[in-house]
Amino acid sequence: MLSLQELSDRVEIQDLIARYAHAIDDQDWDALDRVFTEDAVIDYTELGGAKGSRAETKRYLAEAMPSFSAFQHLSTTTRLDLDGDRAKARTILFNPMVMQHEGEERVFFIGLWYCDDLVRTPEGWRIAHRREQKCWSYNAPAGLLP
Repeated sequence: MLSLQELSDRVEIQDLIARYAHAIDDQDWDALDRVFTEDAVIDYTELGGAKGSRAETKRYLAEAMPSFSAFQHLSTTTRLDLDGDRAKARTILFNPMVMQHEGEERVFFIGLWYCDDLVRTPEGWRIAHRREQKCWSYNAPAGLLP
């Protein structure tokens, strides 16, 4: 049986993962300050993006995301391993995106996992390290993904 603390931790971490998705979809880069630790490392390189600190990631996203006219980050099915004030999570992401390509609007889809190391902070759970792990893509413009 799960303890009250573990239930609370699991709900808070699920909320954290949802807040990340909403921050990206709302293009609210400052909201990421309440998702990641100040010294977090965020690694999007497996899908052709940047790797860097929280501040570097916010700048990268502010430049990269306007290339897409529409997108949604649907986070589902998290495997969560709690260990006191630390946790590891692996979350499935389904990501439909739209962008102009060769004069036409192109809808494409990406499937990936977020691989996270999380820590409990005085402000609550935060992601200390995130790596996107590519699984599949469909209809992505040539050259967009490695």
